Amino acid sequence: MTEYSTDEKMILVQYAIKKFEDEETVIERLKSILSDKDIQRTIDTLIGTQRVRRIGPEILQNNESHTEIPEIPSNLASIIESL
Repeated sequence: MTEYSTDEKMILVQYAIKKFEDEETVIERLKSILSDKDIQRTIDTLIGTQRVRRIGPEILQNNESHTEIPEIPSNLASIIESL
């Protein structure tokens, strides 16, 4: 597995949430890229910093009214497209 910075992990998770919203699907799609621990920690961090909010028990949503989703760095573009 490639090592990603904390910011890169957050961008990957935010774009996965934007595509799928269902937490189980987000985790399943990211398993080939990040460890389960990294995925869960990043989701928790995004919720704690109010970049992502939980809508019901299984749905995640980017909190775009509070903060913008960062631009996709060129090294992550192909990974995000393949999700």
